[in-house]
Amino acid sequence: MKNPSQLFFRRLSTNESQLLTDVALLALRLVAGLSMALQHGLGKIQKLLAGDLQFPDPLGVGVASSLFMAGMAEFFCALAVTVGILTRLMSIPVAFTMGIAAFVVHAGDPFERKELAILYLSIFLVLVLSGGGRFSLEKKLWKTRY
Repeated sequence: MKNPSQLFFRRLSTNESQLLTDVALLALRLVAGLSMALQHGLGKIQKLLAGDLQFPDPLGVGVASSLFMAGMAEFFCALAVTVGILTRLMSIPVAFTMGIAAFVVHAGDPFERKELAILYLSIFLVLVLSGGGRFSLEKKLWKTRY
């Protein structure tokens, strides 16, 4: 009888492990992209449309510009990541925004206040490096490798 760990690792050969990686990337894109867009980006877009310009200006480009850029990254770029269109490129503005939120806007705050931004930063950096996987729209439309 074979060792159970050998059976497990044989089962996770290159083909199966690539499938699992692609499923994991799909789950990551869906959860992180939709959460970012609906829980964070949509509110910023609504604030902008309502003319409510209460927002930090960490880059010194003006409150309206900061709110616009954060809203675009957190809503539209996150939705593009969710469906897997230009995943690597669209993950960059979200990661950048989360880096600014964690390390500039909340620089002096306790870790609990910046934890969510750091988690989102980490997730979107993984997507910058990995791409969307085989279950992305870009893969279907442009026959990209990922």
